[in-house]
Formats: sequence, C-alpha cells, structure tokens
Amino acid sequence: MDVVTHLEVVGTQPVLRISGEIDLATLPSVRSDLVRAISTYPRVRIAVDLDGVTALDDAGLGILLGAAARARDSGGDLVLVCTTPALVARLERTGASRAIDVVDRIEG
Repeated sequence: MDVVTHLEVVGTQPVLRISGEIDLATLPSVRSDLVRAISTYPRVRIAVDLDGVTALDDAGLGILLGAAARARDSGGDLVLVCTTPALVARLERTGASRAIDVVDRIEG
C-alpha cells in the first residue's frame, strides 16, 4: 500500500497527516515529507497525525525518532497524534513514546 501525507496548519499548529503504511517501501517519501515539514516550520512544535497509519514497522519508528531529533536540533519539537489502540500500544512497547510525546488530539 502507498503512503499519503498532507501538511497543513490547524489553528496555529503545523500538522503532517500520514495515511497508509510506513515501511521500507515508503520510508523515502515519509522521510522527505518530515524533513520538509521541519524545514518549513523551524523552532515550532509539529504534530504528526498517525491516525491514518495502517502499519508501522521498525524502520518507520526509526524515521519518526530521527525526525524528532531533527526538529529539536532546529529549536522545535515533534509530537505524535495517535488514538489507534494497537499503534499507541506499539509506541509504548517499543519505548518510542518515551522519546516523543504521544497525544490523542491536535492542539492549536
């Protein structure tokens, strides 16, 4: 399955919405879109909406962790928006939720 991303601003919050599978096949596209969002909104907290994500492999987790580090290096931050119970559990089980805040709604 393909992945679709859409960058928008909700209130004052930049949001990158991701739908589909984040896996080895889609990593270049997801990475590129995350870097573009961070470059477009430096020194800002960017929300990454994962509610449309149907699969997230270990490489995908790595991309999200790397994006969070890149956002922090630019003086901003990254937060994951996720209400899918299985995906929230995976983020907790892998420890990703200790490195990146996981919230249930977009602020702003």
